[in-house]
Amino acid sequence: MWALATACEQINFSNKAPAQTAGNLAQADLLFAQGQYAAAAPHYRTQIWRRQQVSPRVLLRMAYTQHQLGHYAAEMLYLNLVQARQPRLSTWQQLAGLAQRQRLVGYPTTWQQELRVQAQRYYYPGLQGLLSGAVLLAVVLLLRRQRARPGAWLAYGAYLLGTGAYLLLLRPAPVGVVTRAGAALMAGPGAGATWLSTAAPGDRLPVLGHDDIWLRVRWQDRVAYVRATDALVVE
Repeated sequence: MWALATACEQINFSNKAPAQTAGNLAQADLLFAQGQYAAAAPHYRTQIWRRQQVSPRVLLRMAYTQHQLGHYAAEMLYLNLVQARQPRLSTWQQLAGLAQRQRLVGYPTTWQQELRVQAQRYYYPGLQGLLSGAVLLAVVLLLRRQRARPGAWLAYGAYLLGTGAYLLLLRPAPVGVVTRAGAALMAGPGAGATWLSTAAPGDRLPVLGHDDIWLRVRWQDRVAYVRATDALVVE
């Protein structure tokens, strides 16, 4: 975990970078380097949730800080946020190992999951390349529309279909990470519905949709509902 937290390059996902924010981050990094994790945690928390200056590096350091403080649920949450922003097999293995120790659900260790993680890592660069190729090919075909053969247009149509399949089949699916102890899983979107089980903080549940204040999730191969305030949706 330390290697992940210290080696990851910072990627800023916000356009704002005020001097005060940079100063707070530098202070947090200094406390982190000195091993003062309890003192560094509030600075990182402000950086992430209030200032919206979020990067995999900051999230990993916050996860490691929570690990040192013994807050496994918070560690799971920040690792999930890292995985959503920058999918890595090493991060997923860290998540899966922690989930096994805490007996959490939603963290498979199969080879299919490893392939899925690798595909997600290159999903957005691949999609950008496919869309750029589609635009370039369209321009070429339009410029040569008088001489373009029907087969060229059919090939371009097949290319677009392949791009659409890539977009729909490989896109990362949203998941809900349970953040509150005692979160109830219900058979329907209401307090009067049948109670199914209780989710633990850190459980990872695929999100199927929203129903008012409820998230519709998949739990043990069936549909269940959990309050939206009890889970953070990670996409």
